[in-house]
Amino acid sequence: MNKKIYTYKKSGVNIKSADKFVNFISTISPKKKGKKKFSNIGGFGSITTIPKNIKQPRIVACTDGVGTKIEIANTLNKFDTIGIDLVAMSVNDLIVQGAKPLFFLDYISINKIDLSKLKSIIKGILDGCKQSRCELVGGETAEMPGTYEKGKFDIAGFAVGIVGKNQILNNNKIKNNNIILAVPSSGLHSNGYSLVRYLIKKNKINITKNKFLKSELLKPTKIYVKEIMNLTNKNLINGCANITGGGLSDNIKRVIPEKLSANLNLDQIKTTKIFKWLKKIGISDNEMLKTFNCGVGFCLIADAKKLKKINKYFSKKYKPYVIGKITKGKNKVKLNGSINWL
Repeated sequence: MNKKIYTYKKSGVNIKSADKFVNFISTISPKKKGKKKFSNIGGFGSITTIPKNIKQPRIVACTDGVGTKIEIANTLNKFDTIGIDLVAMSVNDLIVQGAKPLFFLDYISINKIDLSKLKSIIKGILDGCKQSRCELVGGETAEMPGTYEKGKFDIAGFAVGIVGKNQILNNNKIKNNNIILAVPSSGLHSNGYSLVRYLIKKNKINITKNKFLKSELLKPTKIYVKEIMNLTNKNLINGCANITGGGLSDNIKRVIPEKLSANLNLDQIKTTKIFKWLKKIGISDNEMLKTFNCGVGFCLIADAKKLKKINKYFSKKYKPYVIGKITKGKNKVKLNGSINWL
């Protein structure tokens, strides 16, 4: 009697393909120099050292994904920037508290391992880590047939940073009459894509043939680590906020102390073409502000007299500009005027 032989591969999981992907990551990951080095890729856990020059070190951790921006990547069959977004979404949160990113881990779950797709994603992750001056120390790739449809996948990331106790950026440093600076975004970053995709579908737009949307929708999220680390090292800012889901108001609200208010002048915001396109297609001002960064990727709160020194650390494209002021008040955020969408 012949018995049927069942294998993991027949169920849809190919361990050999996963091993090939891990080997690929090992070959392209930057190698540490010096005697004290750890081989993390492919191990059960990841090991790293804590910098010695930080007094009373505190660990900060963040995790995030890129939401339905991955569906745009699938539609355009372009996966080389989505990994940068993944790193950005976590490290841009870490630096809000003054923490320097140390290391990053990724999690990729996919219907069936596609080495070409996964290699593009991981190259983007390594690029994001390079921009963030942190190390990719490991991760997980899960082949999950039945959970995801053919060609579908999801990615998530986890970043750990470190900051000295006295260097932590908290709302105690924010004072009355501090100015609020907007740092430009690179585009939509990784928020609001469910609404964007809904609008594209409702208006029957083929993004593969739309040159403007094709170039805009997969622009990687700007990583602000280098600039913010320079500012915190020089003690030039009192607070900051990463403008992600919830938009400008909700994110700034999170760092404003009691009895103070962030007075924002919306008419000072310099928005860009992609947000003007979204507004034109039929989104209300309120929904735009609640869902998208509207051209402001990051906010800084500082003493007005430090503005010139702050600007020295930014390129022309991302030069911060004043959009408001901290005043006394019960409402944590006050929105004045309206954005000029023309």
